[in-house]
Amino acid sequence: MLKVNEILRVKGDTLYTGTPDMLVREAIATMSQLDIGSLVIMDHGQLVGMLTFREIINHLNTHDGQAGDYTVRSIMDDAPVSVTPNTDADEVQRLMLDKHARYIPVMDGPTLMGVISFYDMARAIVEAQQFENDMLKAYIRDWPSDPSGDSARKA
Repeated sequence: MLKVNEILRVKGDTLYTGTPDMLVREAIATMSQLDIGSLVIMDHGQLVGMLTFREIINHLNTHDGQAGDYTVRSIMDDAPVSVTPNTDADEVQRLMLDKHARYIPVMDGPTLMGVISFYDMARAIVEAQQFENDMLKAYIRDWPSDPSGDSARKA
């Protein structure tokens, strides 16, 4: 069974964070420059929220397309669903679908280990299926031949 820690290992350890007191327009600029869809919001080394393009779009829609002088704290998801490194990929998929979460922080106790995105999950599933397909093809290719030389079944 595929685990979150395996997905993080393949993904790498790059992690983008912001603070709750960061201005929304600064968060937008950071996310745009880095081409990322979320920021993990940390305060004094603790996860306090997630900021995704969903919260930003809702904010901009509510404020006539203007970021204004609002802080990330005012728009972030302050209770994001999280998983542990030992969580099964199937559980992450279920949580993403049930909670409409495209980004899920991975926590090992109080320590932030990374973020799993919907894209990361799709990629991991495709790679796991490809590996399984390759193994099955190899197994079929190496299928033992009939020792009698007659591959047709006798009735």
